[in-house]
Amino acid sequence: MINNDVLRSIRYMLDLSDGMIADTCALADPAFVVDKADVAGWLRKEDEEGFVPCDDRTLAHFLDGLIVHFRGRDESQPARPVEKRITNNLVLKKLRVAFQLKDVDMHDVFDAAGFSVSKPELSALFRQPDHKNYRACGDQMLRNFLKGLTLRVRGA
Repeated sequence: MINNDVLRSIRYMLDLSDGMIADTCALADPAFVVDKADVAGWLRKEDEEGFVPCDDRTLAHFLDGLIVHFRGRDESQPARPVEKRITNNLVLKKLRVAFQLKDVDMHDVFDAAGFSVSKPELSALFRQPDHKNYRACGDQMLRNFLKGLTLRVRGA
């Protein structure tokens, strides 16, 4: 899924302003500074003037910032390195951690979007890529997860 679409979905879900998105990125790493003008470009549609593609590094900082915002920072652990490549599976995993979702909650989120996922399918999404039962998360699955999570957070 395109990083800009993920960012737009989460922004709508949490009703975040451009400044709040920039602040969330800084929660993950205070040295990573995001300008509000950049955020406005990331939130535009691909065919709109001023559209700027959101790179993996920025989305990783934003998702890590969400985790810090919702769960707090663990000062006893060293800062985790930011991922260089963001996949749909990683987006799913980071949102699961940020919103503290258990397996039952994940199934409820998918069901709310009208997209049923079996227990083995769900566990396969969170395995390491080199595991024999690993399954890549498709764009449609991530879209439905974001839709269901939006329904859960914002209400019907």
